[in-house]
Amino acid sequence: MTFKGVLFDFSGTLFRIESAGSWLRAALNEAGIALPPDEVRRQAIRLAAAGALPGGPEPRQVPQDLAEAWALRDRSAELHRAAYTGMARQVALPDPALYDALYERHMTPEAWRPYADAGDVLRALRRGGLGVAVVSNIGWDLRPVFRAHGLDALVDAYVLSYEHGIQKPDVRLFRAACEELGQDPHDVLMVGDDRRADGGAAELGCSVHFVDHLPVEERPAGLRPVLTLAGQGPLP
Repeated sequence: MTFKGVLFDFSGTLFRIESAGSWLRAALNEAGIALPPDEVRRQAIRLAAAGALPGGPEPRQVPQDLAEAWALRDRSAELHRAAYTGMARQVALPDPALYDALYERHMTPEAWRPYADAGDVLRALRRGGLGVAVVSNIGWDLRPVFRAHGLDALVDAYVLSYEHGIQKPDVRLFRAACEELGQDPHDVLMVGDDRRADGGAAELGCSVHFVDHLPVEERPAGLRPVLTLAGQGPLP
C-alpha cells in the first residue's frame, strides 16, 4: 500500500531520553552539588525504578496519592509536571530543588538523542512527498528538541496531547494529526513503540507499525522498514 502521510510518536520512536544517570548528573552539576559516583548511580537507579524519568522506565508502583495525576499526566502541562516530580519525590535527594531541576532538565534538547536513522527516514519521506506529523503524549513543547537536532524542517505538524487536552489512544488525537496533514486516516501510517497508546490509531483506520523502545545504540536501523511500508523503498 502507498501512503500519503506518516505519523510518528516522539519518545522511543524518533528520539530517546538520556540515561537516568546522565539525567541526574546534569541536574546535580547545574545545582553545584557533588555526590560520590556510587551514590549518583544508586540514586539514578532508584529514580528510574520510581518512574521519575519521563521517557524512561514505567514505575514499579504508582503511589495512591499520585494515581490520578499519573493516569492523566499527558493531558496538561500542570498534570505532567505534578506526576513526574511527585514520582521523583519518592526518592530522597540532597536538595529539594533537585526535583524541579530534574524535570526542567528532561525538557532540554541536550537530554534527547535522535535514533541514528531518524533523520534519513524523515528526509526520504520528504523527498517522496509524504506529509509527516509527530503525535505525542507529552506535557511540554518538544518542537525545540527537533529544531536543535536539525529535524524540525522535516516535520509538517506537531499534535501534542497537552495542547489538545486528550491523550493517546484517544482517536481524536490521531484524527487531529490526519487533518493537519489533510489526509484520510486510511491513507496514513502511524509509527510508534507503545502498542496500547499508538495502536489506538488503528481504530481510526490508520495502518500501524511498531518499533522497539531501545537505547539509541541498540536500534541503529529500526525506522528503516517504514520507508518500505510507505512505498519509498529501502535506504541505500
